[in-house]
Amino acid sequence: MAEPMLVIRDLHVKVADTEILKGLSLSIGKGEVHAIMGPNGSGKSTLVNVLAGKPEYVVTSGAITFEGKNVLPMTVDQRAREGIFLAFQYPVELPGVSAWQFMKTALDSIREQRGEEPMDYRVFDKMWRQKIKDVGIDQELVKRSVNEGFSGGEKKRSEMLQMMVLDPKLALMDETDSGLDIDALKSVADVVNKRRGPEKAVLVVTHYQRLLNYIVPDFVHILIDGRIVRSGGAGLALEVEEKGYDWVREAMATA
Repeated sequence: MAEPMLVIRDLHVKVADTEILKGLSLSIGKGEVHAIMGPNGSGKSTLVNVLAGKPEYVVTSGAITFEGKNVLPMTVDQRAREGIFLAFQYPVELPGVSAWQFMKTALDSIREQRGEEPMDYRVFDKMWRQKIKDVGIDQELVKRSVNEGFSGGEKKRSEMLQMMVLDPKLALMDETDSGLDIDALKSVADVVNKRRGPEKAVLVVTHYQRLLNYIVPDFVHILIDGRIVRSGGAGLALEVEEKGYDWVREAMATA
């Protein structure tokens, strides 16, 4: 069994006085890829936003540890420096912020957390150019401000470039496949698959099985009404695609 990286125990979360997560527990080991599926309003995006540290999500009880450290007191930037990366469903634009400088600053913050010196400008620039090629994003695009004027697919590729540069331990992907054509979908999946390794982990949130054709998960979890109600291998996603979520609800009712 893989060494645990992320452990969530009996997590309860409110947003604006409404309880969204109602006792969710999950363990993700090093080297593992987990997928969370569920109907609209089940709490999928709430889960990844809580893990990333967004302040509007209030944890009322439960625990989250990352590599043995208590995550809950950490700010968003502290979690990022520890190695947690969130790929948004709708990546934001940052007008006036150079993509090159933004990523150099972010990477140096992570290096500082590790007790390392800032990366030499020439070394970073060489690495940056190589990662651009690896992701397959137009070099002219990344000369702009972060995501400024990008299409939906270009924004997702931009986030994959950020992930390649920062090389996080845990990547959280919140419906990254939303609105992507097949070429962009394959591009996103290719980056995730290139990063798979014994010291990395991925949590993919998705509505659809099609992304999981390209990012094959080790574990699939069905989230309904704020709880994980069923877990299994990659085949579970195929069952959901074929039957929808009603069969899971029916199985819960008769259990």
